[in-house]
Amino acid sequence: MKNFEQMLEEYAQLAVKTGINIQKGQTLVINSPIECSDFVKLVAKYAYEEGAKEVHVEWHNEDLTRMKYDHAPIEVFENFPKWKADGFEQFAEDGAGFLSIAASNPELLKGVDPEKVAANNKSSSKAMEKFREYTMNNHVSWCVISIPTSDWAMKVFPDIPKEEAVEKLWEAIFKTVRIDKEDPMEAWNEHLNNLDEKLEFLNEKEFKNLHYTSSNGTDLIIELPKGHIWSGGGDYNTKDVFFVANMPTEEVFTLPKKTGINGTVVSTKPLNYSGNLIDNFKLTFKDGKVVDFEAEKGYETLKNLLDTDEGARYLGEVALVPYDSPISNSNILFYNTLFDENASCHLAFGMAYPTCIEGGSKMNEKEKEAHGVNSSLVHVDFMIGSKDLDIVGETDEGEKLQIFKDGNWAF
Repeated sequence: MKNFEQMLEEYAQLAVKTGINIQKGQTLVINSPIECSDFVKLVAKYAYEEGAKEVHVEWHNEDLTRMKYDHAPIEVFENFPKWKADGFEQFAEDGAGFLSIAASNPELLKGVDPEKVAANNKSSSKAMEKFREYTMNNHVSWCVISIPTSDWAMKVFPDIPKEEAVEKLWEAIFKTVRIDKEDPMEAWNEHLNNLDEKLEFLNEKEFKNLHYTSSNGTDLIIELPKGHIWSGGGDYNTKDVFFVANMPTEEVFTLPKKTGINGTVVSTKPLNYSGNLIDNFKLTFKDGKVVDFEAEKGYETLKNLLDTDEGARYLGEVALVPYDSPISNSNILFYNTLFDENASCHLAFGMAYPTCIEGGSKMNEKEKEAHGVNSSLVHVDFMIGSKDLDIVGETDEGEKLQIFKDGNWAF
């Protein structure tokens, strides 16, 4: 039986060796809450042992972030520091790997002026646009992981003492990233091979559209562009180095045709967006665009997200995740997209991954538009999977195949 310290060490090694797959002489850039500093030290230790040239850490503190939103004028949020964006671009140009620890308090910005939040999202997305191209085109290795913070743990497990909530969240995370297995790296190899089998089938069939139906009101047809590519598990950067962008990951995904989405879709889990929760929302699409929406909670947050730019009202990702998956079966609502999106089929507002269409990473904006690839300052996943979700795929020849039945793979 492994003890906590052993699992912690294995998790740090997994992030370095399998997630980023750090190379000798490479720089590692880590984004992390300051509360996670002990774990970051472990990651840095293993990165240096694997030959990293430098480990650079970008710290953030949620107390200071909240203070800033409460007291700073809106012009502060309208102007993202150019030096910071330039720094990330320089790291990317030099071939660094990027590890992010996603562990925010889901309601950090509850009650904050939504105009400030919207202004910050827009200015930061615009300033980081060039850097985002490096990650979304797989020019660099990148990975998102998570560890518990006390505020997050108390949101997930509100009815128990803080220390117990943090311990329980650690247990859940270790399980989702397979650290509880005897050999986590081997368990990951097996898992990635299983995802590859699904990718082979989907890429072979080249479906022209997917029809989603569920008893909650979802009735949506998503057209897929010619030359679309299903991805998932791990990928290769432009230097042919394999990396795993999300840990955990249970999804296979592609991009939709920008103007080819029609019908209605209903969310099945809350969306934590910029420190606010959006819950029980419904979207209506016509020719790819959100033409109507409603939300029981977080309506203004959702509206500001959709108003970020023209592309935010279109979709950039279609992802398939079985209802009978480890994270879903944990029956834990994480209030964290990294986990919740891997417990549920999901879609994403905004930017599409150019790597999900043949030759996409070499296309300019006009070429992407012509191929039905959406562009936007945002890329935000939201969950739509349910226990009775059915998905039927149709090929160019008119053949219809059941892909999902009652929330799970039908093949």
